[in-house]
Amino acid sequence: MTIQIALLLSAIVAAMVLFSIDRIPTDVTALSVLMFVILTGLLPAEAAFAGFGSDPVLMILGLLILMAALAHTGVTDLVGREIMRRTGSNADHILLLVMVAAILIGAFMSNTAATAFFLPITIGLARSARISPARLLMPLAFSSILAGSLTLIGTSTNMVVSGLMVQYGLDPITMFELTPAGLPIALVGMVYLFVVGRRLIPDRIEPDALAGPETGLYFTELVLRPDSPLVGQTLAASALGRDLDLKVIRIVRDRTRFVLPRAETRLRVEDVLLVEGDRENILRIRATSGLDIRPDVKFALSDGQAEGVFLTDVIITPGSPLIGRTLQGLRFRDQYQLQVLAVERHGERLTGRLSRARLRTGDVLVVQGDRRRIEALEREGVFRLLGTSVERLPNQARAPAATTIFIGTLVLATTGLVPLSVAMVLGALLVLATRCITPEEAYREVNWSVLILVACMLALGAAMESTGTAAYLAEQIVRFARQVQPAWLLLGFYLLTMLLTQPMSNQASAAVVLPVALRTATQMGLNPRSFAIIIALAASSSFLTPLEPACLLVYGPGRYKFFDFVKVGLPLTILIAGVCLGLVLVLWPVSV
Repeated sequence: MTIQIALLLSAIVAAMVLFSIDRIPTDVTALSVLMFVILTGLLPAEAAFAGFGSDPVLMILGLLILMAALAHTGVTDLVGREIMRRTGSNADHILLLVMVAAILIGAFMSNTAATAFFLPITIGLARSARISPARLLMPLAFSSILAGSLTLIGTSTNMVVSGLMVQYGLDPITMFELTPAGLPIALVGMVYLFVVGRRLIPDRIEPDALAGPETGLYFTELVLRPDSPLVGQTLAASALGRDLDLKVIRIVRDRTRFVLPRAETRLRVEDVLLVEGDRENILRIRATSGLDIRPDVKFALSDGQAEGVFLTDVIITPGSPLIGRTLQGLRFRDQYQLQVLAVERHGERLTGRLSRARLRTGDVLVVQGDRRRIEALEREGVFRLLGTSVERLPNQARAPAATTIFIGTLVLATTGLVPLSVAMVLGALLVLATRCITPEEAYREVNWSVLILVACMLALGAAMESTGTAAYLAEQIVRFARQVQPAWLLLGFYLLTMLLTQPMSNQASAAVVLPVALRTATQMGLNPRSFAIIIALAASSSFLTPLEPACLLVYGPGRYKFFDFVKVGLPLTILIAGVCLGLVLVLWPVSV
């Protein structure tokens, strides 16, 4: 082992640890690895940065802009709701339709985006049919993950694998090359979830929570008497939050005028403060002089809407600017003009100082504010609504153009008239040129962290090759696997990739394993393409934990626990592993 190999292996191990603990954003970790390989001389800067202009990155960029255009013109919304409209109130029909819809849409967009798109629709269906959302949300996430094996663009991991294959002198994966394997995998997964998996899913959602988007929050109105020491003080100085742990939701002044409760708002005599807090803190108000408590009221959604105030649940999706930030650091109420009433994580309501809790993907916020403001923030990707949806105003006049461009892009890529990356960038150019989406909207919708991660992982793959790390690890594997049947070797790489996808991103795990697998195949005289394909399929088999972003989105709304994913996902993982191995051996024979 050389010094260069030791340095690169130490960087890979450190990156795996950082990816696993998830305390640092994945793109920051990926950039750190990139800088490490450059500064230590493991890879020249021009070779390291080449990934940012590579085919996979440009392909993903073009695809993300195309998908954003379809969303902004209402195409995806129309297709999704049309699919969902055809179901009734039968639980079996709804479950089947949710899975089919997720697979159809997920074949052409990331599994995270497909899950985020169908999440509020599925919750709405469950409530209208009086079915627990828990019975539908895990199958929704798993189905969208299964769809990643249907096409090259079903997941960015397939594009990363395809790009690395080109670096090793192999032909890239074509648009529908994975479909003969992906279709049986999706069907087997659906049958398992429909027959067995759904019976293993626990239901922890209370029956009375199925009636609608009720938050269960109780509010109290406080009236400031003339002798109150709070009169003339600002809301910040009143210390209602610090001393009594109460949140001021709104202020009613002169019986008809609503005042936005800002920190600098000065309180006046006869002001009515609508506050939220637990029973113990509300009772403590009675010991506070100058405050009268009106009878406790339950803040009904319809009442709030009638006054222009909307109370709803929103979920933080990947790419949100809220991730990793605190409400206090964001100055959330001032910046977004919304009040956060509660934060739920993994089905549990956070206690303590909400303003200091760092927000994560999958957190559910109970927010209150103007409907139009909530609608605008959802369009900007700050969060996504759960339950009752705010009406959207898509640019439907451009929907035919966006649909035509997307289909034309797929035709160009499938027929091979132009390279896939060129087809995607051309499609992105056309939707911008035809005003299906503005450049500002497109760039706002692009998940830049994914592009950074993919580019850095391509550089890592190049470093593994240039330093001899891939060849060194392959030699160690070959030394112990010479007597092993190729099928068992394929299965070993499948399991290694699948296990690494649990703590790491799918792209990172594929980028780490693929160079070693290809080198191993070459040294043993086996078909390297069969190893590349099975690693691409394995990276799309993340069912064991809720760490996959698609699973994180349903974790809280479904009231799941960590082990629920193990219980439902382990049999599915074993089943899919066997199907993948058999299909690869038949469709991409391991013998040269």
